[in-house]
Amino acid sequence: MQNSWKWGVALIVGLFAIGIFYSDKQSLDTEMTLTAPKAPLSPKSFTYHGITVQDPYSALKDESYPLVDDEEVLAYLRAENDYFEAHMSPYRTLVDSIFEELKGRLKEDDASVPVKDGNYLYSWRFEEGAEYRLWVRTSLTGNNEEIILDENARAEEHEFFTNGGMDVSPDHTLLAWSEDLNGSERFTMHVKNLATGDMLGDEIPETLNAPVWAEDGNAFFYLEINEHWRPYRVKLHRLGTSTEDDPVIYEEKDGSFFVGLGKSQSREFIIISTGDHVTSEVRIVPAHDPLAQPVLIAARKKGLEYYVDHGNGRFFIRTNDTHKNFRIVTAPENDPIYDNWQELVPGSDKHYLRGMVSFGSFLALQERVGGLDQIRIRAHDGGEHFIEFPESAYAVSIGHNPEADTRSLRLNYESMVTPDTVFDYHLDDQRLETLKIQEIPSGYDASNYKTERLMATARDGVQVPVSIVYHKNFPLDGSGKLHLYGYGAYGFGIPPRFSTARLSLLDRGFAYAIAHVRGGDEMGYQWYQDGKLFKRTNTFHDFVDVARFLIEENYTKTGNISISGGSAGGELMGYVANSNPELWRVVVAHVPFVDVLNTMLDDSLPLTPIEWPEWGNPITDKAAFEYILSYSPYDNITAQDYAPMLVTAGLNDPRVTYWEPAKWVARLRATKTDDNLLLLKTNMGAGHRGKSGRFDSLNEVAEEYVFILKAFGMAIPDG
Repeated sequence: MQNSWKWGVALIVGLFAIGIFYSDKQSLDTEMTLTAPKAPLSPKSFTYHGITVQDPYSALKDESYPLVDDEEVLAYLRAENDYFEAHMSPYRTLVDSIFEELKGRLKEDDASVPVKDGNYLYSWRFEEGAEYRLWVRTSLTGNNEEIILDENARAEEHEFFTNGGMDVSPDHTLLAWSEDLNGSERFTMHVKNLATGDMLGDEIPETLNAPVWAEDGNAFFYLEINEHWRPYRVKLHRLGTSTEDDPVIYEEKDGSFFVGLGKSQSREFIIISTGDHVTSEVRIVPAHDPLAQPVLIAARKKGLEYYVDHGNGRFFIRTNDTHKNFRIVTAPENDPIYDNWQELVPGSDKHYLRGMVSFGSFLALQERVGGLDQIRIRAHDGGEHFIEFPESAYAVSIGHNPEADTRSLRLNYESMVTPDTVFDYHLDDQRLETLKIQEIPSGYDASNYKTERLMATARDGVQVPVSIVYHKNFPLDGSGKLHLYGYGAYGFGIPPRFSTARLSLLDRGFAYAIAHVRGGDEMGYQWYQDGKLFKRTNTFHDFVDVARFLIEENYTKTGNISISGGSAGGELMGYVANSNPELWRVVVAHVPFVDVLNTMLDDSLPLTPIEWPEWGNPITDKAAFEYILSYSPYDNITAQDYAPMLVTAGLNDPRVTYWEPAKWVARLRATKTDDNLLLLKTNMGAGHRGKSGRFDSLNEVAEEYVFILKAFGMAIPDG
């Protein structure tokens, strides 16, 4: 069982399609006859450490947030949306065409591979035309399918719906789940009787993620969030009782720590984790004794991270206590304190241990070696081996494996040219069994595409990995068009995955590249550390240096590169838009974290205290203040030409608050010297991830594609 409290980010990977070719010389500045909205201007300045900073668009932050009811602010955001629609409306035929193209690559009645749990096979499926999933199960004895949760019914009459996680009771008679109906990520728990189909009266608001059942099936644990959207308490709810009487099992007093909740693979222990981005602490509660005092495994120590699972009568712990790439230790079930840890798998400069799951007879380890994913099987009797996969560059992860005692391992596999594939790995004969390959109804021939793994030399001499894919007919003479994606934060690496949407781009002459910049963990934990705090600008420089490398290697040329990133990757977009505008043809920034200094100075925001280990605390540290100020995109806009830009936001976004992209756009408009198109689209009924339905979200992707086509002069207006 892997638990995580790194809530601060969400990866939104923009993949771009191309439609009808048009003159490469047509520019977006010809459409600037419409008048852009003017943001409320309320110049404000603040001084820290003797340094005064100007914030001219502070009025865009509604002081009543998370309630946004300032009519002037709302009117401005609606005006920006109207401006977006006015510029996109002449291209609605193209948007619709690309939408149908994207939709045509999705199997409308898609279904997952069932997983066995007890006497049932559990799975999900989409009905044709449906936006959301049906969760179903089939009895191994009766072979009759039951619908256990209809997300479409739950989403009916709502603009937004997200299933935050679900758990079936140990006797398989009850389902508990959480749902969010507005994108604020404030979830409400519900319980359903699977035998009768009746909803129980147990409804709990202001929660986060999935509930976890106690072993008796009459109570479940859940995470409670406070007014600042911080998960800070674990409570136990017994069915049929008032939530006001729910006992607190654990409460985190440190405002910079978030609490996580899970269950061991053995299902014998509830795992309560708490931590920030660099420090963690874990407590365990017997699943059969939910009111027992939680047992602390190792007290928090700054910089110490550890993750706990249980199986085969002992605890397995992944920790960075002696090596930054982590090691695996074991601890006795009756006394798992730090002094009793025994090393099982040592730390290694070569092997970056990223995850583990403990089964009855073996341990499955998820690793990276040389930046590439690996799965190691280590039998509890000591034998071990690595699983061999069919390609040299790919992404693989341990899938959903609910049962503790198994001799097969469910895996998810893909590459930039291989669609999502589900394997079962059979340990006894070391055999991969293909259970499902993603079906692309409109057709796909992998032999038409090539993928490469390149190494670009950064300005400080470091070798930065680049994953690139292109059609076999892509020109390698420097004339090609390139889309470059980057993220680089929180230790979240971007694997070289497959994308059906990307095919539209590749088929029409674009290469697509991922810059595996520092700040992620592609090359190990040090790779992450080399892109955070006072090394943050390495992330930005790596991205620019990768672009220059691809130009030098004749994949593209200056000014022929579209770029995208979201959240912390949106911060990356903001920085490189400021620093190297000549390189980019067009910039797309999704829910971008661009007002970094203001956000890190506001400790009333839910994510700010937990983010200080990632970015620094400018309130108390003058050096951190000066460093963040030196790169914060909002604070470094200059009077220069910028590429055309599309920026998105979510009104209910608790991660990157809506006013960050809004303020950034307003300041860009008032400062930049060009007439290139700058659009802001705010989802007024959604949050960090945009619209929730699978087709609704595709329509937003199609709009992004058209914006990029326009920038490359490849879109013809309607009529």
